[in-house]
Amino acid sequence: MEEYGKILIIATPIFLVLIIIEKIYGIYKKEDTAPLIDSVSSISSGITNSVKDVLGLSLTFISYEWLVSNIAFYHLEANVLSYCIAFFVIDFYGYWSHRWAHQINFFWNKHAIHHSSEEFNLACALRQPISSLANLFTFLLIPAALLGVPASVIAITLPLHLFLQFWYHTKHIKKMGVLENILVTPSHHRVHHAINPEYLDKNHSQIFIFWDKLFGTFQAELDDVPPVFGITRPAHTWNPIKINFQHLTLLIKDAWRADNWKDKLTIWFKPTGWRPANFEEKYPVHKIENVYDFQKYGTQNSQKLIYWSVAQVLITLLFVTYLFDNIAKIGLPNIFIYGFFILITIYSYCELMDKNKYAIFWEGLRFSIAIAIITYYGDWFGLNQIFPFSNYIILGYLSLSFLTYAYFITKDFKTTQNQLINS
Repeated sequence: MEEYGKILIIATPIFLVLIIIEKIYGIYKKEDTAPLIDSVSSISSGITNSVKDVLGLSLTFISYEWLVSNIAFYHLEANVLSYCIAFFVIDFYGYWSHRWAHQINFFWNKHAIHHSSEEFNLACALRQPISSLANLFTFLLIPAALLGVPASVIAITLPLHLFLQFWYHTKHIKKMGVLENILVTPSHHRVHHAINPEYLDKNHSQIFIFWDKLFGTFQAELDDVPPVFGITRPAHTWNPIKINFQHLTLLIKDAWRADNWKDKLTIWFKPTGWRPANFEEKYPVHKIENVYDFQKYGTQNSQKLIYWSVAQVLITLLFVTYLFDNIAKIGLPNIFIYGFFILITIYSYCELMDKNKYAIFWEGLRFSIAIAIITYYGDWFGLNQIFPFSNYIILGYLSLSFLTYAYFITKDFKTTQNQLINS
C-alpha cells in the first residue's frame, strides 16, 4: 500500500499538469474538449479509485504469486527480459479482461465508469472503477507464471502499463502514420469510446493494437463518422460513486423482477445490456437512440458552481496527498477512516455539482466526521506536527464549505433555473 501511494504522489501532479496543458491548448485552438465540471468529475473518479487501491480494498482469488510458486517450470530473474515478457503478457491479459468487460453484463459494471464521460479528453482516462472489488482474471497471467516471471516484476509493470494508457485519451492528436499499425493511438481509442453503431465494442487493446487485429475486434476511425462519446444508457450524474454501481443496481432489479429462474441466473452472463423479454417496455431505462441528437448532461451551470467544484477537487487532492505520503504514520485502522472521509467528500461535492438539494446533508456529514476525528485524536492524523494551526485551517475550510453549500442550494440553483426558463 505504502509503495503504491508513493508512486501516485509522483504520477498525480504529472497527470494534472498534462490535463491543464490540454485545456489551455484546446482554448488556444478554439477546440476545448475538456469542460471544467466534466474534468472535476473525472479527476474525482481517479481519486476514488486510487484511494480504493491504496487501502487494498480488492480481493484476488488466485494470486499471481501463488501461480508462480505452483506452476513455473523455469524461474527468471528480475531483468530486462522478464520485464519485457511481463509487459507483453499483461497487455494480452488487458485485452481480454477489457473485452469481457464490454461483452458480459456483470463485468460491464466495473468498466462503465470509464466510458461515462460524454467528452473525450485526458481527464476521462482517470475514470477508473471502485466497483472492481475482486480480480477474477489472474489466470490470464499464466504465460508469465509458467516462465517464472517474478511477482515483483508484475507488481511494478502493472501500474506502469496502466499509466501508459493515459496519453491517448485526447481528440487533439490525429492519426499517427505507421504507429497506427503497432500501438494503440488516440484515433484507435476514440473509436473505442464512441457509441456510434459502427464503433461499438471495438479496439479493446491497451498498448499494442495487434490484439484487436488478431482477434477480430479492430475498427479504424472513419473520416465520415465522427465519434460520439459516452454510454448508450447515460449516467446523468457527475457522481463517480453513483456511476460505479448504476449498472449493477439495474441488474439486481431486473434479476429480482424476472419471472423465471433461468433469466434470474443467466442475466449476469448475457451480453452487455441484455434484459429479459419485454423489460424495456415494462421497466424502461433511458437509452440514446440517435447518437447525433441527444442532450449532454449538466451543460448548464453557473460559473460560481464550476469554480467552486474546481476548488473542491484541488483541496481534496491535498487531503489525498497527505494520506498517500503518510500511510505508515497514520496506520491501521485510521487509514480506512481517512479513506471514508475522502469518499464522503467526493460524494458531497459531486451531489452539489448535480444540483441535488440533499448535498448539504452529505456536506454536514463530512463536517461532523471531521469534527469527530479532530476531537477524538486531537488533530488531523498528525498534521499538527507539520502545521501547528492545521485544526483551525481544516475546521475553518469545512465551515466555509458548509455555508457555501447553503448559498448554492438556496440562491444560485434557483437563479440558474430561472435563467434557463427565461432563455
